[in-house]
Amino acid sequence: MARTKLLNGEVVALTAAEESARDAEEAQAIVEREAEEAAKVARQEKLDSTKSKLEALGLTTEEVREAFGL
Repeated sequence: MARTKLLNGEVVALTAAEESARDAEEAQAIVEREAEEAAKVARQEKLDSTKSKLEALGLTTEEVREAFGL
């Protein structure tokens, strides 16, 4: 099914150039979403690593949470 758009109150098919542009936009959105998810995972891994290092120094989980909010 061809993509459409609303133009002056009428539904019209996208041109080939508009289809290509839309495909590129969708591909870019996927790349950005994956990058955001990867950044979120990396941040959580850093927090987990920091927490485990502080606990290895002798702090309890509760002390780490209260002192650093981790």
